[in-house]
Amino acid sequence: MRSFTGRIIVQFAVLVTATTALVLAVGGWLLSGEAVAGLDLLNHAEFVEISDRLGPHPEALSDQEIDRRIRPHTEVDAALYFFQVHNAAERLLFRSSNLGAVELPDLTGGKLERTANIAEIGEVRLCEFHAGTLHVQIASSLAPVGRLMRDYAHVSLLLLGGVAVASVGLGWGFARLTLLPVRAIHDTAARIRADNLGERIPLPAGRDELAALVGLLNRMFDRLESSFTQVKLFTANASHELKTPLTSIRLRMDKLRLRCDHDPEATTAIGDVLEELERIGRITESLLFLAKAESGAFALTKTAVAVDEWVRDFADDALALAEDQGVRFVVLRADMGRVWCEPTLVRQLLLNLTTNALRISHPGQVITLESILTSAQWRLVVSDQGPGLPADQLERVFDRFQRYGPTAGKAGLEDGGTGLGLPICRSIAALHGGVIYAENRPEGTGLRVVVDLPIGG
Repeated sequence: MRSFTGRIIVQFAVLVTATTALVLAVGGWLLSGEAVAGLDLLNHAEFVEISDRLGPHPEALSDQEIDRRIRPHTEVDAALYFFQVHNAAERLLFRSSNLGAVELPDLTGGKLERTANIAEIGEVRLCEFHAGTLHVQIASSLAPVGRLMRDYAHVSLLLLGGVAVASVGLGWGFARLTLLPVRAIHDTAARIRADNLGERIPLPAGRDELAALVGLLNRMFDRLESSFTQVKLFTANASHELKTPLTSIRLRMDKLRLRCDHDPEATTAIGDVLEELERIGRITESLLFLAKAESGAFALTKTAVAVDEWVRDFADDALALAEDQGVRFVVLRADMGRVWCEPTLVRQLLLNLTTNALRISHPGQVITLESILTSAQWRLVVSDQGPGLPADQLERVFDRFQRYGPTAGKAGLEDGGTGLGLPICRSIAALHGGVIYAENRPEGTGLRVVVDLPIGG
């Protein structure tokens, strides 16, 4: 079973059932032995009765006298015992009538109590005793013992089945009780997030393995909190320290450009520097966003959005961008309904996808958007008519600084961009609990980027 609790329940049930089966098997073996030992005692009691009837010198008695003395007793106990007497020379002196023509085997020279299977009688417990020189053999049928053991086996199977069923319930309770500290660890660890790094797992009483594990986890959380605090400080400082000099440089370059109006070459160079500064600013903002999103420090606030109206508003802006490039932008489908999302971030996601599609589209080509609502998810599909991507690049396209385009010798996405647009799209989808993936269009050329977001709040 995949569940650890389920595995404990199964293992507990198997252990209890196997132990019970072993105990019942040993109990059956002991019961069988005690039943046979009881027959030996009864056979011995019968011999004492026969010995008393034969008297102190049984070897002096004739066959007829032996018959006269013990025949009445053997007839009374014929339902329970079989009797046979022979002398040391193995000459048969007496045989009970219930034996018929059957002769009991001589046990002289071996063990004087044993189980034997005799034709026409069945399985018996046979004992041989000595009265003077006479050998007195007494046998008891083992049929009652067999019936007892069959009843025992039947009851044992019923009991074993009941134990197997009960052990599942007991195993569930045992697993719940045993894993209670582990669940407490899990629940506490699940609450420790970027906005709650100070919480720690309560240390259980005692100094066992569980306490050692909790101590190890708490020390690990201490190190994570320290590292995360340092990262947040670095992020905040980097944001401030980068923005300030970049702004200062941009202002100085603007002033310098005014002074160099008479020098076209200098003006062009200054314009190039300002473009690079703008690009560095975009990269800085993108990296800061990714750092917050991937560290869990980004607080996502969802609101209810009317999807069809939201898509139409976005389509107006996307259409203006596309017309500026000579490309058509078409909304193929815009289902009606409401979803819970952060509309600004989802708009940024779609804007990044549309911008990437525009970079690899030629005038006259078409970019399409589909907004599909189901009972559980909101699917957004942006398709272009560009060259698409090789299969091995479809997954890597969402990695940071993966830029594909004519400048790289390949057709693809983010030509002239920062290489961070699609990683930001993936982070936005992940923040909403959704997924994003790319695939080549099955019809014609081009790429489809599919975003699946849950519709719930």
